[in-house]
Amino acid sequence: MSKAQVERIKKMESYLDETGEALSELAEALDRYEKIQSKYYKLEEYYSSQKWMDDFEADEAGKLPEDLKRGVLSEDAVYDLITDHRELMARMQRAVLRCMEEKEF
Repeated sequence: MSKAQVERIKKMESYLDETGEALSELAEALDRYEKIQSKYYKLEEYYSSQKWMDDFEADEAGKLPEDLKRGVLSEDAVYDLITDHRELMARMQRAVLRCMEEKEF
């Protein structure tokens, strides 16, 4: 067995380990996302509804309890989440298409 062969096997073994770990983490993240996906769509719907506007106006008028967590009523938090979601979905789509172009399934 040559030194080059040993180094090649070590390198490929590290690729196996790293890829396996990344795929496992991706699968876990996708499992978590799939569990909350319907909640995301409800949040997106709420943000574009009259109910959100009513809640926002009540907050602006000081009608909500001071200790109520209400990041959802900030104009940027939900909008930024929606933007991040769209960008991530597009990124995942590009990754899948790139994979399908590189390797035939």
